[in-house]
Amino acid sequence: MKIALIAHDRKKDLMVKLVTAYQPILEKHELFATGTTGGRISEATGLPVHRFKSGPLGGDQQIGAMISEDALDMVIFLRDPLAAQPHEPDVTALIRLSDVYEIPLATNIGTAEILLRGLAAGFADFREIIHEGDRQVIAF
Repeated sequence: MKIALIAHDRKKDLMVKLVTAYQPILEKHELFATGTTGGRISEATGLPVHRFKSGPLGGDQQIGAMISEDALDMVIFLRDPLAAQPHEPDVTALIRLSDVYEIPLATNIGTAEILLRGLAAGFADFREIIHEGDRQVIAF
């Protein structure tokens, strides 16, 4: 699967801890991240990470473009809800695109852990959804 990893400044250390803890799961997948977050993850874990620009410089929009092309399977975006973000419209758009294209999105550590454990257990099969007109059929 293709997984995007994004973290606001005060959540970057937490993201590194998350990826380090779940490295055995994440190393089996293709990782994408915004600039600084991707660099920190790669440096701490040695995992290959495709890095986009930093969030405020368009990285969130680059990841959003991948979502709109159905080129991502999961997003882990550790947001800082207590800090104003100058690129908040980009953040909101990324979250909206995840909903529009039915991409699982975690915005906090608790949900991120559940997604990663579910990924390891094979619970991401819902990505096998077949679109038939206005009706969606889930293949089990």
